[in-house]
Amino acid sequence: MTYDPDNIFAKILRGEIPSTKLYEDEETFVFMDIMPRADGHCLVIPKTPCRNLLDASADQMTAVMKTTQKIAHAVMKAFGAEGVTIQQFNEAVGGQEVFHLHFHVLPRHDGVRLRPPGKMEEADVIAANAEKIRAALA
Repeated sequence: MTYDPDNIFAKILRGEIPSTKLYEDEETFVFMDIMPRADGHCLVIPKTPCRNLLDASADQMTAVMKTTQKIAHAVMKAFGAEGVTIQQFNEAVGGQEVFHLHFHVLPRHDGVRLRPPGKMEEADVIAANAEKIRAALA
């Protein structure tokens, strides 16, 4: 399979589609999920093209995992979470829907289930949750 430079995350990286940015460094970009399964649900992606974990370089994986860990700490602090779920899917059969490597970071609380997938969140709620995460990163 080849990388599609017109996937939605590539368009977000190029600024063609808006996103709520949380963090950025030379190699990675982090933004809020617009269909969050938990408050604070965000996505970590590499800035360079790769479909998923199966074709990512060691350097891409290192950069993305370092950022994922940083964001996991921040979302736990921002939401007073007791844990964090990290999700990553590979190929359609493995549950991947956007074919650009990405990690979902979801703060978790005891006894609180993840919301069902596919429900858009209000922009003001996403913005407020993003502010909490940015404050935790500062």
